[in-house]
Order: sequence, then C-alpha cells, then structure tokens
Amino acid sequence: MKTPVSSASRFLLLLGSLAALLFSTLAGANEGATRLTHLLEPLTTYRADFDQQILDGSGQRLQEARGTMWLSRPGKFRWEVEAPYRQEVVSDGSDVYLYDPDLDQVTVQPLDTRVTHTPALLLSGSADELTESYEVSRRQQGATETFTLRPRSADTLFEQLQLSFFSEQLKGLQMTDSTGQRTAITFTDIAFNPELEDSRFVFDIPQGVDVIRETATATP
Repeated sequence: MKTPVSSASRFLLLLGSLAALLFSTLAGANEGATRLTHLLEPLTTYRADFDQQILDGSGQRLQEARGTMWLSRPGKFRWEVEAPYRQEVVSDGSDVYLYDPDLDQVTVQPLDTRVTHTPALLLSGSADELTESYEVSRRQQGATETFTLRPRSADTLFEQLQLSFFSEQLKGLQMTDSTGQRTAITFTDIAFNPELEDSRFVFDIPQGVDVIRETATATP
C-alpha cells in the first residue's frame, strides 16, 4: 500500500541528511570531525543515484526505493524518487516542496533551520551548528571509513547518523531513529562539484494539484 504523504515527507527529509555535511567545516572538533571536514570541505555541489532501504529494529526490510539526488550550498537539494512510487522533494534554500504525483498533492513548508530537525542542513549548514548539535566519532577498516554523528539533544528526528566513505568517496548513509528503525542509502554514479543550474532547485507547482502549506515550528 502507498506510503501516506506525511510519512513520505518525514522519510524523504531524513534522506536530505546529506545537505550540510557535504559543505560544512567541523573546525576545532575532535579527530573524527577534523577528518570528516577534510573529506567534505572541498565540495560545493553533489549528484548521485541512490538505492535506499528502510529496516525495522530486527533488520527486516520494510520498504525500498531508488532515484537521483542533487545538492548545492547553501541549503538547496532535490530528491527524485523513481520507484516504487514517484515523488520529489525540492528545497530552494527557503522552502521545502514535497510533490506526490499519485495523490496530485504538494506539501510546502519552511526549511527548518535546526540541523537536528532538517538533516538536509547537515550538508549545507554551518560548522558551529554541527559541532554544537552532534558528537562525531570515526572508525576505519582498510579503505573504508565510517563517521558516526550522535545528536547532543534529545529533541531530534533521529538518534544516530552514519556516513561511509570508500577511498575517500562518500558511498553510503544510514540513519537510526528512536524506535530502532534504520534508513540505509547507497550512492552510485557519483559526481563531485558538477555544474548545476539554479533551476534544478526551483519547484513549479503543477496546475490543479492540492497545495498544503505548513507553518514553521518555533525554535525553542
């Protein structure tokens, strides 16, 4: 059965957790944060195909999807899910648009500036926000490096975020929420710093669709 828009919105925005890590500096942090900065700091844009799986706490597969993503500093991203159901999530740096063609519905909401609530800002947010919001650790096995980010606050959408690199290239992302449910993403056909047109991050609302506008949540 098709995932409701509310669930898809939360899920796809979690996928955006690539949006401030790629473009952030973790200066003054620990060794893991310093190494992560070294790997991600040179990037300004990013493009890749992705395969994603949602797993429950026991590792049982709940859902699969695949598509393409684009990121650009600051705060801009686009996720296009091709299968099993087509969806688009676009951020122009101010607002986030979730488009579900099957339901003829677009949800529009302001981009939450808290990196623990809009993980997309992990790839385009500031260094200070990251070091204030997360503890960063690192482990290495051969050419594979894994970085684990744990939120310092309990007021967050997920408990743990992992980024995996192979030969210094970002290859995977995994998020775990408070229920133990995991979202695992693998990237292929990767392009670092490709030339991306600004129009890539502009969403034109199709005529005739239902538009739901959500208001911003006040920052504590």
